[in-house]
Amino acid sequence: MKFFNTLYGKISILFTALLLTMAVVQTGILMHSAQRYVQESDQKLNRSLATHLAEEFTPFLSDSIEYSDIQQTMHYLMVTNPRVEIYLLDTDGQILTFFADPEKIKRHEVALKPILRFFNEPGSMPVLGDDPRQLEGQKPFSVAKIKLANEKPGYLYVILGGEDYDSAAAMVQNSYILRTSVLILLLVVVVTGVVGLLLFAFLTKKLNIMTAVVRKFEHGHYTERIGSTSHDELGQLSHAFDQMADTIVANMEELQRTDALRRELVANISHDLRSPLASIQGYLETILMKDQSLVPEQREKYLHILLKNTNMLNKLVGDLFELSKLDARQIEPQVEPFNMAELTQDVVMKFQPLAGEMGVALTADLPKDLPNVRGDLALIERALSNLIENAVRYTPGNGSVCVRLENTNHAVYVFVSDTGPGIPAEDLSRIFERFYRLEKSRTSRHGAGLGLAIAQKIIELHNSRIKVESVVNEGTTFSFVLPAVLSSY
Repeated sequence: MKFFNTLYGKISILFTALLLTMAVVQTGILMHSAQRYVQESDQKLNRSLATHLAEEFTPFLSDSIEYSDIQQTMHYLMVTNPRVEIYLLDTDGQILTFFADPEKIKRHEVALKPILRFFNEPGSMPVLGDDPRQLEGQKPFSVAKIKLANEKPGYLYVILGGEDYDSAAAMVQNSYILRTSVLILLLVVVVTGVVGLLLFAFLTKKLNIMTAVVRKFEHGHYTERIGSTSHDELGQLSHAFDQMADTIVANMEELQRTDALRRELVANISHDLRSPLASIQGYLETILMKDQSLVPEQREKYLHILLKNTNMLNKLVGDLFELSKLDARQIEPQVEPFNMAELTQDVVMKFQPLAGEMGVALTADLPKDLPNVRGDLALIERALSNLIENAVRYTPGNGSVCVRLENTNHAVYVFVSDTGPGIPAEDLSRIFERFYRLEKSRTSRHGAGLGLAIAQKIIELHNSRIKVESVVNEGTTFSFVLPAVLSSY
């Protein structure tokens, strides 16, 4: 059945079975305790009953045992108190006489060990002895020593309780306290069972709600959330699922964005490779077709163009290889102290020819007494070169690029500022993406679009980041910081 396969069904069945088992065990303990209490009370109250009865039987036992007179006395006493059974025993425990239906007597001998314990251990009640009407089981008793005929010793043995209290059902039926206790126990079991089942239904209802939300999420409804406000374990589970769902959705969006970037990357690489390859192929075909008619000046021009495109391809492949190693953390910075001012001066001098060719004024503002910095000299040179080259290529003719160093709070700040067209605010967050360029024309003037991505990865290896500030039609400033070396080397 479907009910037994549900969590509520399993918990309900287990809880009900456990509750009924506890009720049965508790009832058994209650009956046993009540029975022992009755036995102990009866035996304590009637401990001297056999002694008093022995005084009644003594006149009939002086010379000979008059069974008829004794049985009449037994009958009278048992009618007066139907809860007792009276037996006359010899010193071996053999029953000499009794007043009862002979067919009800199951044994004709009583064990003496409980009788001796009754005499020797008066404080260890209840002491249970054999009941001649039963082959098994024992009952509380009272016993007294008595003189039989010819001064022969014997025992007056009195069973307390009788047949009316042989079963637990009889005890409950004849005891108001036990009946009340059993009814209260049954009421407690029923109320506990109802409350427990209602509580389980409430808890499993929450689980069913959570299951429904999870299934909807599984089938593509990624906006579904449980939204529990409780602080218990189920509330914590709901909160954990909501957080997990948010993370999954964020990761999916990131994967979609990454996939879009991957497609864009493949398209950009294909374009940047195709353009120089097409140019190389075209010029090679021209040289082969017009080999006999080409003058030396034309041949040299074509070869220079081929060399330029080959260098462009080589630079692109080198940049891709370097960026992949930076992404994979395969490059470990070789940190050492060096003079940032000297490095900056060298890099600026390296790009002076390019700046002159582009009609851009490239200058350096290097303060004196600048402290050394710690970093990988070669990697920092590459990052600074990329920033300066990017600034020079994006600055129109008659513009300027300035590289400035500042010593602030035990650190050296590096600023690369240009008077170019600036970067729109919506593009600032993407300029460090590989192959991203503000101008979509993809001309060779601006390169392949990997320079800023490589520079950012290098600076991140030095536990820093490149920051950018830009105003459209006014210019852009890139900056990063390196820790200064306080002690001299």
